[in-house]
Amino acid sequence: MSNDPTHQFLIHNIVPINVGGVDLSFTNASLYMVLTVAATAGFMYFATAKRGLIPSRSQSVAELVYEFIASMLREGAGAKGMVFFPFVLTLFMFILVANLIGMFPYFYSVTSQILVTFSLALLVMIIVTAYGFKKHGIAFMKIFVPPDVPMLLLPLVFLIELISFLTRPVSLSVRLFANMLGGHITLKVFAGFIVALSSLGAVGVGVSILPLAMTVALTALELLVAFLQAYVFAVLTCMYLNDAVNGGSH
Repeated sequence: MSNDPTHQFLIHNIVPINVGGVDLSFTNASLYMVLTVAATAGFMYFATAKRGLIPSRSQSVAELVYEFIASMLREGAGAKGMVFFPFVLTLFMFILVANLIGMFPYFYSVTSQILVTFSLALLVMIIVTAYGFKKHGIAFMKIFVPPDVPMLLLPLVFLIELISFLTRPVSLSVRLFANMLGGHITLKVFAGFIVALSSLGAVGVGVSILPLAMTVALTALELLVAFLQAYVFAVLTCMYLNDAVNGGSH
C-alpha cells in the first residue's frame, strides 16, 4: 500500500459520526480543510492586525493578494462585480493554501478530491445563477443567446449555450482536481524510484540521482501549478460572475 501512488488520496474516518443512517464522519479530508481555513484566516488576520505606513513583509503579501484579486475581478466582471470581492478572495486563498499544504510530505491534498473541487465549482454556479436571476429576472436568459444569431439557428444556439453553462461546474472542478491528482501521483512515482534504486547498493544510489533530480524539478513545477490552478479557478469565477452582474447586455 505504501508503494501505491494513489494510496495518499484515500479518505478515512477520524471521528465516526452517523446520524440517521447518514455518514457525517470527520475525515482526514475534513481535518485538512479545517487546517486550510485556519491557516488562511490566521495569516490574513496577523498580516493585517497591525497595519502601518511602512508595511511588514506579511502585510505586503496580504496587500499584494488583495490588489491582485481586486484587479482580476474588475477586469473580469467590471466595477459592479466588486460586490463579490470577499467571495473571490476567499475562494482563491482557500484553493491556493490547500494546494500548498498538500505539497508537504505526508500531508493530505484536499483539492485532489473531485467532491471538494466540484462542491466549490457548484457553489460558484449557484451564486452566479441566483444573483443573475435576482438582478435581471428572466432577462438573465439572454446570456444563452449571442447577438446577431439568425432566428433559424436560435433554438440550436440556445441549446448549445445552455449545455455549455450547465457543464461549467464539471470543467471547472475537473481541471483543478486532475492537475493536483496527476501532479501528486507523478511525484510519488519518481520518489518511489529513488527508494527502490537506493536499495540496490552503490550503483543504485548513483543511478537514483536521476529520479531525485526529476523529483526536485517536479516539486518546483507543482508549486507553480498550485498557484496557477488557484489563479485559473479565480479567473474563470470572475468571468462567470460577469454573466450574473452584466447578464443580458451585449
